[in-house]
Amino acid sequence: MFSAFANSLKIPELRSRIFYTLALLFVARVGAHIPLPGIDSHPLQEFARQQGSGAGGALLGLYNMFTGGALTRGAVCALGIMPYISAQIIFQLMTAVVPSLSRLQQEGDVGRQKLTQYTRYATLLICVVQGGLLILALETHPGTLIPGYDANTFGSIVVVSKASFLVTGVIFMTAGTMLLMWLGEQITQRGIGNGVSLLITVGILAQIPGTIAAVYRMFVKPIGTGPSLGLPMAMMMIILFVAVTMGIILVVQGQRKIPVQYAKRIVGNKVMGGQSSFLPLKVNYSGVMPVIFAAAILLFPAQIFSQIGAAFNLKFLTEFSQNLMRGHWVYYTGYSLLILFFSYFWVSVMFKPIQIADDLKKYGGYVPGVRPGEPTAQFLDFIMTRLTLAGAIFLTIIAIIPDVLYWQLNVDYRIAYFFGGTGMLITVGVILDTMRQIETFLLQRHYDGFLRKGRLRARSANPQQAMVGDALATEAVMRIVWPVLGMFSLGLAVWLYRLLGK
Repeated sequence: MFSAFANSLKIPELRSRIFYTLALLFVARVGAHIPLPGIDSHPLQEFARQQGSGAGGALLGLYNMFTGGALTRGAVCALGIMPYISAQIIFQLMTAVVPSLSRLQQEGDVGRQKLTQYTRYATLLICVVQGGLLILALETHPGTLIPGYDANTFGSIVVVSKASFLVTGVIFMTAGTMLLMWLGEQITQRGIGNGVSLLITVGILAQIPGTIAAVYRMFVKPIGTGPSLGLPMAMMMIILFVAVTMGIILVVQGQRKIPVQYAKRIVGNKVMGGQSSFLPLKVNYSGVMPVIFAAAILLFPAQIFSQIGAAFNLKFLTEFSQNLMRGHWVYYTGYSLLILFFSYFWVSVMFKPIQIADDLKKYGGYVPGVRPGEPTAQFLDFIMTRLTLAGAIFLTIIAIIPDVLYWQLNVDYRIAYFFGGTGMLITVGVILDTMRQIETFLLQRHYDGFLRKGRLRARSANPQQAMVGDALATEAVMRIVWPVLGMFSLGLAVWLYRLLGK
C-alpha cells in the first residue's frame, strides 16, 4: 500500500493531479470555516454540541453532514454543494420526459455543455431561494427551523440589521455554492476526477476527529457522570463497523459475469475472434447515486417547507416537514421507495441492453444458449432487473442502520452515521472509485496499483535497473512523507488532548 502511494508520486502527471486536487479541497474546507458577516455561529455550535446529533434534528443534522459542518458554523459555504446536486437531479429527470432536453443529451459534447450551462443557472436560482428562506428562518423563528433551539438560552444567531443581512447573506452563500461547484468541475477535469463526490466525502471525513472524541466520551466516561458502555460493547461496535464496511465493499465491487463467445472471422489472411470473454454486470450498478438522489429529493422539499413555515410561522408546513424527517415512518417509506426508483431509473438511463446486444451481434459475439439480437437484450434486461433489486434492497438496509443506532440504541449521531447510511456509502464508494482511477494512471505507466497483489515495481526492459530506480525514488519520497505524517500525527494528538481535556 505504501509502495503504491510512492508510485503515485513518481508519475509527474498523476502527481500534479493529486496535488491540484488536494489544493482545491483545501480551498473548499477553508470556505466551510469562514463565517458569514453578521452571524454569530457560537450559539449554533453550542446547541449542536449539546444535542450530539449534528445540528439539532435529523433534517439539519443530515444537511450539516453534507456541508461538512459549514451549516453549524454559519459559514460562507453553508448551503454546500447540495443545490448543484439538486439541479443535476432535476435535469436528469427532465431529460427522460422533455424531448428537447433528450435531443440535447444525444448531441454529444455540444449538447452536454448546454445542459451543464442550464444546470448552473438552475443552481443559481436554487441557491437564491434556499439561502433567502434559510436567512429568514434564522432571523424570525430559529426554534422552528432547528427543533429545540431557544434564542433566550443560546443567544441570537443574527447580530446585525436583518434587512441588510438578508441581501448580503444570500449573496455570500450563493457565491460559496457556486465556488464549490466550480471547484468540483475543476477537480473532475484537471484533478483525479469525481469532483463533486470528493467534496462531499471530504466534508464527511472532516467529522472524524469529533467522532473519535465522542467515541472516547461514550466508552470512557469520567467518574460521577454515569456508567460507560464498557469494553464488550466497544468490541461489538468495532465488529459491526468492520462488517458494514466489508459488506459495502463486497456489494460495490460484486458483479455477475455473463459469458460471451466470439465467432471466428477471416479478415484478409488472418483469423480473428474465436475467444471467450465475459460481460460484467455490477450488483450495485448505480453505485451511491440512488442514495444521494433519494436523500436530496427528501431533503430539498423538507427544508423548503420547514424554512417557509419558520419564516412565515405556518404551523401546518412545519408539521409536514417534520414528517419528512428521520424518525418518522413517512420518511423511511419515502426513502426506501425513492432508493428503489432511482436504482432502476439510473440503470434505465445508463445501461442499454439493446445497444449492447447490437454491438455483440455486430462483432460476432453471443451469449451461449441465447439467440443474438432481441433475445440477448431481453436476457440482459432480465438479469439486470434482478441484480438491481438486490442492490436496491442492500442500499436501503445500509441507509437505515445509522437511524436504528441513533433512535433505538441512543448512539451519538456523529458516531452512528459512520456505521452505514448515506455518509458511509458515499465515502466507501468514492474512495474505491478514486483508487481505481489512480490505478488506471499507474497501469498506464506500468506500475502495480492499490488493487493488485504482488511485488510493486516498475516494468521495463532492464528489471534490475528499474528496481534500483524505484527503490531510490521510494526512499526519496518517504523522506518527505514520513516527517509530514509525523507532524500531522503530533498536531492531531495535541488537538485531541485539548478537546478531551475540555
